[in-house]
Amino acid sequence: MSEQLIIFDTTLRDGEQSPGASMTKDEKVRIAKSLERMRVDIIEAGFPIASVGDFESVQAVARAVTESRVCGLARALGNDIERAGEALKDANASRIHTFIATSPIHMKMKLRMEPDQVIENAVKAVQRARQYTDDVEFSPEDAGRSEPDFLCRILEAVIDAGARTLNIPDTVGYNVPQQFGHLIHTLRERIPNSDKAVFSVHCHNDLGLAVANSLSAVANGARQVECTINGLGERAGNAALEEIVMAVRTRQDLFNCDTNIDTTQIVAASRLVSGITGFAVQPNKAIVGANAFAHESGIHQDGVLKNRETYEIMRAEDVGWHTNRIVLGKHSGRNAFRTRLEELGVIYESETELNAVFQRFKELADKKHEVFDEDIQALVSDTVAPNNERVRLISLKVTSETGETPVAMMTLCVDEEEKQVEMSGSGPVDAAFRAIEEIVQSQTELQLYSVNNITSGTDSQGEVNVRLEKGGRIVSGQGADTDIVIASAKAYIQALNKIIMPVDRAHPQV
Repeated sequence: MSEQLIIFDTTLRDGEQSPGASMTKDEKVRIAKSLERMRVDIIEAGFPIASVGDFESVQAVARAVTESRVCGLARALGNDIERAGEALKDANASRIHTFIATSPIHMKMKLRMEPDQVIENAVKAVQRARQYTDDVEFSPEDAGRSEPDFLCRILEAVIDAGARTLNIPDTVGYNVPQQFGHLIHTLRERIPNSDKAVFSVHCHNDLGLAVANSLSAVANGARQVECTINGLGERAGNAALEEIVMAVRTRQDLFNCDTNIDTTQIVAASRLVSGITGFAVQPNKAIVGANAFAHESGIHQDGVLKNRETYEIMRAEDVGWHTNRIVLGKHSGRNAFRTRLEELGVIYESETELNAVFQRFKELADKKHEVFDEDIQALVSDTVAPNNERVRLISLKVTSETGETPVAMMTLCVDEEEKQVEMSGSGPVDAAFRAIEEIVQSQTELQLYSVNNITSGTDSQGEVNVRLEKGGRIVSGQGADTDIVIASAKAYIQALNKIIMPVDRAHPQV
């Protein structure tokens, strides 16, 4: 019989370490619920010691999720583990994931510890974590550049201490598939008590090999893969959950294992994460990209029409793509709207939040003849809870004509006080951004401005992504509207609301 491949999703923790991908507590809960619907086995909700916000987010996810196991990250330090245990105490099923660096360069330059000290700290950390949960995972950080003999020593010791999952991370994306698969095989063969633990892998994509390395590890006996939606993560990202799951599912002739994932939820989760983080999915991205199942070549089109399997190795419907669309007008009711949201994998437990999205839908239905599923997804991503807004757009009027300098007349509500200003710019969007800055005085630097149409047609909503930087901190904002200037202002304001909120977060690898 096929063995189970455990899917450990770290979108909320490692994915959030992408510059600009920070999420609010409510956004993390929404993503966690989406992962739960997808039947993800383990959800790594965050790094509780990093900040009060991280602690509260892990706690909120632990309380909201009942079907998946919720995990918190902790360095091999007493305070980290205690904080993780406290954050997870209300979880239906919990895990503490503790780690310490094991490569020679990390032990010498970062930890300033001798190898025996590292083993001692790792064992103590696992033992302490067992006081809070019977499910403890241990990771030797930078295992991909660690000495195999030392890895065998420390992993044998933590298994004896009570670790039941051993995660072998390629922290800096240095390995190649044959080498990494051989490492997993070697560890499983050489460690005397390896049969008492599940071997896991966490691969980064610095050389574009995260998925390949993960699959090589699975072929060599790893039975847990740590991954993220859309491959989100710091630097070049992590192994993409959707690619791992569909590779194993599609190639059952090669893999003696499969996941419990409900693959029809993949596209909905991908869109949700993209909308919340502001990280757009590239059109040719495997599985979830807009062109993943598109055929332009005449030869390909002819083959697919005769038999889908000539050029498609999986069905678009199996990962959540569909051609359904909703055509509702201003007279449509909330129940129909709520039903379609649920079909798209969006569930609101708060009536206040549902009402806010429904009101936005009504406004859009007045402007567009047809409202598509993509429009609804954009509405969901663009609707921000009021308690997350210090700056709100009240009105915007822009005048632009040939031969004249565009002018934006802006009214914002800043900390419950309305402020107005008129500013000119090189274009209507530039004038709007200048007006916002004149009022808020945020002193941020615009790093990215991108525009995409959500659907086809001249009445399509435009989706704008904005990335701002201030003092080394990077945030993203997203806005959608049939008027691209208004969409741009919304995106800029959403990013501002994130950057003016004080954040003091520690990085787990520091």
